[in-house]
This record gives sequence, C-alpha cells and structure tokens, in this order.
Amino acid sequence: MKVLVLVLLYIGSFVTANEDGRLPNKCEVCKFLTVELQEALGKTVRSKEVLEVGEVLDTGRRRRKIKYNTSETRLAEAVDNICERILQYSVHAERPGSLRYAKGSSQTMMTLKNLVDKGVKVDLGLPYELWDEPSVEVTDMKKQCETMLEQYEEVVEDWYFHHQDQRLEDFLCEKHVLEASDRKCLNEVWKGDLGVKGGAGEEPSAEEENTHDAGEL
Repeated sequence: MKVLVLVLLYIGSFVTANEDGRLPNKCEVCKFLTVELQEALGKTVRSKEVLEVGEVLDTGRRRRKIKYNTSETRLAEAVDNICERILQYSVHAERPGSLRYAKGSSQTMMTLKNLVDKGVKVDLGLPYELWDEPSVEVTDMKKQCETMLEQYEEVVEDWYFHHQDQRLEDFLCEKHVLEASDRKCLNEVWKGDLGVKGGAGEEPSAEEENTHDAGEL
C-alpha cells in the first residue's frame, strides 16, 4: 500500500508540472543558448591548429595563415547545430525557475524508473520507451533558440571577434536581448538538492561530476 501511495504522489507531481502550460521564457532561452555556445567554444580554445585561407595566385603568393582559435571557422563550427544540444535537457519540475532545465533525468523521473525496475506498474499515459523523449518545453526552447540565434547572429560575431573579455551571457543576454526587468533567471544558480543523494553537502558520484547545470558554467 505504501508503495502504491508513493507512486500516486510522484505521478501527481509529474502530471501537474506538465499540465501547467509553462513554456521557456526569453531569459531562459538566452541563458542556455550562451551556456551551450560557451561550452562548445571551450572545447577548442587551446587548439594550436593554423588555417590557410585565400587563393594561391599565379605569382606564387602564399595563402594567408590564421590561428584556428581566433578564426571565423571555429565560431561557425561551434554555432552549427548548437540549438540541437538543447534537446539533451530534461524538465526537472521539482526545481524553481530556470533551474528546472538541466541535462539528465529529473529526480521524479529517476524515482519512477526505479519503481518500474522493482516491478511496480507506473502509468504516465505514454509508453515507457518515450519517457526520455524531449518534452514540449524543451522542444519549444530549441525552436526559440534557433530564432534567437538567427536574430542576434551579428551580436554573437561581434562578441567573438571583439569582446571575449566579457562573458557571452552578459554581452548577449544583458546588453542586447533582455530588458532589465526580464533578467531574473540569469542570477539563478543551482546549489544542489538538500537532503537527497547528490545534494548539497554530499559527494557527487562520478557520473554526477560530469553533469553541469547552467548556473555552474
């Protein structure tokens, strides 16, 4: 009986969170766009590759050489399909504000899966194999990300070539995309789930150490 009650409680919280019609706001979209782009660029920041650009003329003039880590090519490769990475996020309905979006399964979903593994029948109204598919919220964030990236492409390029001394989140979101009254989510930082495994005050597992929320980057 206790197990069944627990299942109902978790299903209730899961369904309620997904029926409230909440979609990502502009602040959240900009926040995670910058997180993903900074992370993509960070993977190549130490590259020592040198590119040769330009045409080789009949006069024998050499092609111009430029460093990859300051090239337009590096930015283009980082931006390419950057919004697809948003689909790796899940909705963690137990968390507030923009912190509800993070990579990996939510606490609620992990609990439900554990119950299924123990033989408890859990009905969420969709097949088990679809539980990890991107939610409506996440899919909407990906679409908004694509629109925002297209709209502010020149701003991103300006930051990349001239303002990398500033955080991309500050330059893009605060100075160009958001009004002062819409920047609340930029200050939301994940500090862990108090009282649960992997929460504040506990040592994270090896898998958890490789998972980062937006507020940590």
